[in-house]
Amino acid sequence: MIDHDRLFKELLSTFFWEFIELFLPEVLSYVERDSLNFLPEQVFTDVTSGEKRRVDLLAQVRFQGTEAFFLIHVENQSYVQAEFNRRMFNYFARLHQKYNLPIYPIAIFSFDEPFRPEPDTYEVSFPDRKILAFNFATIQLNQLSWRTFLRQANPIAAALMAKMQIEPQDRPRVKLECLRMLTKLQLDPARTQLISGFVDTYLRLNKDEEVWFQRDLKSLGLAEEEQVMEIVTSWMEQGLEQGLEQGLEQGAKQEALALALRLLRKRFKDIPPELETQVQQLSTAQAEELCEAVFDFQSQGDLVKWLEES
Repeated sequence: MIDHDRLFKELLSTFFWEFIELFLPEVLSYVERDSLNFLPEQVFTDVTSGEKRRVDLLAQVRFQGTEAFFLIHVENQSYVQAEFNRRMFNYFARLHQKYNLPIYPIAIFSFDEPFRPEPDTYEVSFPDRKILAFNFATIQLNQLSWRTFLRQANPIAAALMAKMQIEPQDRPRVKLECLRMLTKLQLDPARTQLISGFVDTYLRLNKDEEVWFQRDLKSLGLAEEEQVMEIVTSWMEQGLEQGLEQGLEQGAKQEALALALRLLRKRFKDIPPELETQVQQLSTAQAEELCEAVFDFQSQGDLVKWLEES
């Protein structure tokens, strides 16, 4: 499963001002860039559903030429949700209550479908008066054409083109154009890796598309082709390394869990299925701790208590 919110949060926090410059350049006319400070993750409980909601990105910045601060709240929405506009207002109200600062709310709609424009207001009104008219900035990527951003020398454009309105036959070309743009930006390796990995996540080509990608790549000049291939090779190598690390980690976890269960069965003979299920859900470190703790258990009650406290 792709953690869309994490990917977008990492991208936007790394290239925050480039994001503002690309989509909301008017903000730059009154904000002090050097004052940027990302606030800790905000978690709120939805009283109607009981669910915990996390604010994606919250930045504190200062108005130019003053000591007055305001907040910029950026929320990525990767799936369609009824009454999302009400949720944006609830975030606004909670954050305003907590910080007592002006808030500039921004929603990024990054889902592929539907294509209908999403609402950017939340209103409460009666026949005789309007009580509330809450507005927030919206950036709906599937409403934007990647061609519009093709000449933008902006790392956010290079990344988000991969989530914009793309005809199926254009997918290989868009991926190539994203990487070409990336070669011209001359970013450091870490930032280059972040964007190229983002593009590859959302523009994963099938075999036929890969043939078209390679053909178009060959049509570039030799120097540019080598630059693009250097980026492609880099994220392929990192992907292999991450896969190997995850495989080793998973293997270590399975070994620790298997050992813990063997020790428990040897000590107590029969382990109830519900307790075995709880053990299977332990992390690698917890499983290793259990292997040591099992020798101190006098009864299954000790195991139950240990699991409750872990």
